[in-house]
Order: sequence, then C-alpha cells, then structure tokens
Amino acid sequence: NTLNSLCREMDKRYELLKNAMARNIKEYNSKFVSKTLNPEKGHMFLPYIVLVIDEFADLIMTSGKEIETPLARLAQLSRAVGIHLIIATQRPSVNIITWVIKANVPSRVAFTVSSQIDSQTILWRKWAEDLLGGWDMLYYPTWAMDPERVQWVLVETSEVEAVVNKLKLTVDPDILSNMQDNTIVDGVSKNAWSIMEWYQWDQDEDSEIIEKAIEVVKQAKKGSTSLIQRKLG
Repeated sequence: NTLNSLCREMDKRYELLKNAMARNIKEYNSKFVSKTLNPEKGHMFLPYIVLVIDEFADLIMTSGKEIETPLARLAQLSRAVGIHLIIATQRPSVNIITWVIKANVPSRVAFTVSSQIDSQTILWRKWAEDLLGGWDMLYYPTWAMDPERVQWVLVETSEVEAVVNKLKLTVDPDILSNMQDNTIVDGVSKNAWSIMEWYQWDQDEDSEIIEKAIEVVKQAKKGSTSLIQRKLG
C-alpha cells in the first residue's frame, strides 16, 4: 500500500511539474515560493520524501511480484520529484537485488559479506568480503570511481528516538494521504502560510470567503485546496 501510494504521489508530482514547466522538484518549489504558481490550481510546496525498506529480502519473500512493479517505477523515476529510496538487506543475492534495482539505485553501502559474489552484487566490485566486521564498511557514492572504506557509527536507541521526536514536530503524520509541507510555524504549517499569503496577495478575490478560508486553515493547522473545498463547499 505504501509503495502504490508513493507511485500515485509520484505521478501527481510529475503532473504538477509538467503544468509548472519545471524539470525537477527544486525548480518547482522555487517557482511556488516566488508565487509564480497559483495554489488555487492545485499547486503546493512539495516536501522531499524518503522511503526506507529495512529488510528487503523479507519483503520480496512475502510480497514478491506485488512490490516489484511499483518499486521498479519508483527506482527509475522518483528522484526528479523528490522521492528517494533507502533499501537494506542482509541477503544480497541476485534474486533479491535485481538488475532493475541495481541499475537505478546509484549509491551503495556494504558491510562484511561472505563472498566476492555478494560484494559484486552490492557494489559491482569485490573487496567487501575482506572487511573486518563490526562497523567497517565500504561506501560507494554515485560520483566515486571506486568504493571508499570508512568507519560507520553506532546510533543509540535514545538518539533515534530524539530524531523521531523532532520529526514528529515538523512532519504531518498523514503525509502519505495528504503529502505537503507541514512544517509548523507559529502553530500553522508552512504550506498553510503559503496559501494564506497568496490569498492576501491576490486582492481581486472575494474578501468574505478569503477570511473563512484563512480561518479554516488556522483551525486545521494545515492548508490545501481540497481541505478548503470540503469545509466551505
């Protein structure tokens, strides 16, 4: 469900980019912030989204074909619209990490593996089988000619909780169903402020309905065209 939801979000974002004549999310958001895109026509500030799959092999074994198609689409197309993937597995075999996934996930990380074949599956290179274990790892970013050997860091549970708690203050929990930038500023989300500022800037609109719309946005602490349409008919 999450993968299919992200595919729908990706398609929606490409449609927004096409209508805005923007090549990527950075150009699109710049146009929105500069008020050259009208929120009344469905435009909104687009946040970056990161999908993390903790154990990819288990997902493949339990869901199989159901997830291969949406995941392949996301791997090939989603970067331009600000949707990024992090895929992790302890079983780096060729039937788990397929050619489509390998070709479209450019940056790689490998910890100690048991054979050269596993290392080549992850990195297109050997060497991961010679790592010392623990936090010893190879990092192979898109721009590098060869993997770089680095020391990974241990992240304690308390640190993870601190990051998650911080994100809870800045990210809408319903992000998959209503994806927009909901960074809270003075009790109102950033996207809501953008819409309110647009309404205040466009003085040709009817003032009474504008005041009602602003009140709806303040009460909901977020704003979108669909929210205002539902509340005000």
